[in-house]
Amino acid sequence: MSRETLLGDAVEYFAKNGIGDASLRGIAAGLGTSHRMLIYHFKSREGLLAEVVRTVEQQQRDLLEELTGLPVAEQSEQFWRKVTEATLIYGPLFFELSAHAMRDQPHTAELKADLINVWLPPLVALCIKAGIPADQAPSYARLGLAASRGLLFDLLLTGDRTGVDEASALLNRLFSLPR
Repeated sequence: MSRETLLGDAVEYFAKNGIGDASLRGIAAGLGTSHRMLIYHFKSREGLLAEVVRTVEQQQRDLLEELTGLPVAEQSEQFWRKVTEATLIYGPLFFELSAHAMRDQPHTAELKADLINVWLPPLVALCIKAGIPADQAPSYARLGLAASRGLLFDLLLTGDRTGVDEASALLNRLFSLPR
């Protein structure tokens, strides 16, 4: 099996089964492959999980790009809805591996670079589209990313989808205030 096929299958596997404490052998069995094949392509269980997170994050950035033709408010609302759905599936893995990246664990080296920096350019562009001056857009983009991730963390801990959605809508309104 190719690396891309295994990675796609792993994303679907985790979407259906969650992450839990599955061993590399258990994951391999669920994917219909061997743990040796996963080690060959991903080096370790953690390496596979990091690649799954990177893939899901890329899918979310691709979604943001697909929605760029919509008015900013509609784009933000649709994107938030899709991100919260993905977070309910992949969020625990995302935050676990983010903690690993903060501790500079080797299997997260590439992921660490992707957690913030690759999100900023499309979010800066969205901020500018929303009327935020270009010189202020990077700060707004960083604030929006941090606040959104905080709300997703809140959702995973509390399960309060209504409260989190209301807070996200408030954040969007704050971003649309006159400057």
